[in-house]
Formats: sequence, C-alpha cells, structure tokens
Amino acid sequence: MERVYLDNASTTPLLPEVREAMLPYLGEIFGNPSSLHDYGDGAREAMETARSQVAQLIGADADGVIFTGSGTESNNFAIKGLALAQQSKGKHIVISAIEHFSVMHSARTLEKLGFELTLVPVDKYGVVDVDEIGREIRKDTILVSVMHANGEVGTIQPIAEIAKITKERGVVFHTDAVATAGTIPVNVKELGVDVLSLAGNQFYGPKGVGALWVRKGIRILPLLDGGVQEGGRRAGTENVPAIAGLGKAAEIAAANMADRIKRLTPLRDRLLNELPAKIGHVAVTGHPTQRLPGHASFCVEFIEGESMLMLLNMQGVAVSSGSACTSRALKASHVLIAMGLPHELAQGSLLMSLGKDNTDKDIDYVLDVMPPIVERLRQMSPLYDKFVKASKGGK
Repeated sequence: MERVYLDNASTTPLLPEVREAMLPYLGEIFGNPSSLHDYGDGAREAMETARSQVAQLIGADADGVIFTGSGTESNNFAIKGLALAQQSKGKHIVISAIEHFSVMHSARTLEKLGFELTLVPVDKYGVVDVDEIGREIRKDTILVSVMHANGEVGTIQPIAEIAKITKERGVVFHTDAVATAGTIPVNVKELGVDVLSLAGNQFYGPKGVGALWVRKGIRILPLLDGGVQEGGRRAGTENVPAIAGLGKAAEIAAANMADRIKRLTPLRDRLLNELPAKIGHVAVTGHPTQRLPGHASFCVEFIEGESMLMLLNMQGVAVSSGSACTSRALKASHVLIAMGLPHELAQGSLLMSLGKDNTDKDIDYVLDVMPPIVERLRQMSPLYDKFVKASKGGK
C-alpha cells in the first residue's frame, strides 16, 4: 500500500536542516536568554538571529517581530491586544466571515466585553468584498482583520486593496498570514498591513511556535502578564529551540519558495481538474486561480467528508475535511456556509494540501483509489439513492 501525505495545511514535516539548527539549544546551549551571564548569551543570540530570519521572510523590520507559541496565539494576541489598546478611540471591529476560529472567537470574546463586531461577507469563491469593508468602517472602528489566504479553500484575499482603505480611514489592519507566510511571497510593506501573524509548522518548521509582527508605532497590549520578555510584549521564558527552528525554516522557505511554487502548482491543478472529471458531482471550492499553490479543496455530493477521510486513510492517503482545528467537530464548515454552499453539500468537504515531497505518482494513486471510495459511500447514502430515483423518474 502506498503512503501519501496530503495534509500539509494541518502541519508540514520538520526539515532535517531545521532539526539540526534546534539541537544545540536542547543540549549544550541551555541558558535562559534573559540571563545576564555567559550562559544566556548563546540563547539570546539564537533568538535574535531567528528574529532577523523571520523578518526577512516577510520583508519586515526585526524589531517588530514578537515570538509566540503558535499561529493561534498570534491571532489572539493581535485581535485582543490591538482592540484593548485602541478602545479609547472606539469599540467597533470588522473581520471577514471566513476567518480562522482563533480570530473569530477572539472577536466574539471581545463582544462580551462591550465591543461591537461586524462580519463582512464573501462571494462564492470565498473572496472578501473589499467595498463592503469600506462601507462598514465607522468613526468608532478601531480594527480590521482579514486573513491573507483561507486555509480551508485556499483563496488568496486582496489584502493590499483592503489596506489602502484602512490606511485612508486611520484604522489598524491585521492579517492572519499563517496559511501564506513561507508558502507564497509575503511582504508587509507591499501588502500595507500593520500587524501580521504566522506559524512555523506551515513551512517545515517546528510545531508550537509562531510570530506576530507589529509595525512600529502601533499600540498593542500583552496577553500574558509576567516578565519583560519580547520587549515586555509577551511574558514567559522563550522556547529557544523552537524559535531557532522557526528562524531556520523561514530562511529556507525564502530561498526555496519559487521552486516549491513551480513544483506544486501543476500537481494542484491535476487534482482540481482530474478528480471532478473522474468522480462526478464534485464541486471545487475556492477561487479557480487566486489560490494557494498546493491547495485543492472540494465538496463531494451525497456523502460526508469524514467518511471519505477515514476510507482514504485505510488506503494510506492522509487528507483533511475542513480546518485541522475543526475536523473533529463533525460540523459543516463556517467558511463554506459563508460562501453560500448548502449545509448538506458543505458536509462533504475534502481538502488535499500538497507539500514539497509530493509527486505526480502521488496524484496518480489518489486518482486511482478515490473513485471506488466515493462510489462505495454513495451506495450507502440515502441522499444519493433519492437523487438516483429522482433522475430516473425524470426521464
């Protein structure tokens, strides 16, 4: 049986070079980076090297990079920290309807604290309505947050266009770039954003480490109270091995990005074009062209995504159904519902996210094992049985 990993949107494997970069800080260089004696020097130097490497990946200044424990923490830090810091100016927040739950739930938490939240709709491809964002910004709007690309359907958002509006209106603009940083070119100056989140495990770095970049002059309140680490913005002894790994992964991603995109895009397109042709009654989700290079997402009619996921796993194929953070919830994706898909179709979501090690042989295997799995599940589906009977009755 073949083994094919197509769940890189959930996490990517750790590069050997990244592992090697982490090892010294798990052994001989064990000091606390806040210590003033010699033992802290090596750890502190590793962190500052990593800070520069992350900054170079996103075209930013190193002083603005704050290390966190994950992309989720970065998003929580951004939404809550920015809103609380700006609340003397107003309490209105604008986000898109398809944000990751770490943004969505953070904003909902702020609602309970007296803030007001507006969700901006998306079109059938999952693209945010830029004009609607402009219409929703008010005098008391203090924060706009729109993700750079959606991890479930792969659609890349017009961030630079949104940034022009927020800049004209004097509103802080955050983007969740967890799905894009290290995968496609991300430059904070070109995008025009004020604050950006990223995570290491999305580009072959370690899990459990992320970063938040905050433009100079933007006020943000820390989520964690304690020491003065990260310039007083994120208390707690830093995870030096993971941070060193994040930096190395960022350096490699910047160097290899063009080649990775060139390799992954045709593999993605094979899945997007050939899978619906082989199976039938399959809807491609997300934008047809403005999407992540290794991202192929579908909704398969008449069956549930979790059933396909489990049977594909039995054939050695690892995929996901919706976001990794919601895949065990067995609920229809809020992203797909916001895109206008019927609830029953959204239940059949399937995401195949490619990585640097995938090949045409992997695609051939998936295209071979997938149709019989779908056929088997449809034969057990009352929805499919109803569809077939209706089709015959219409002839």
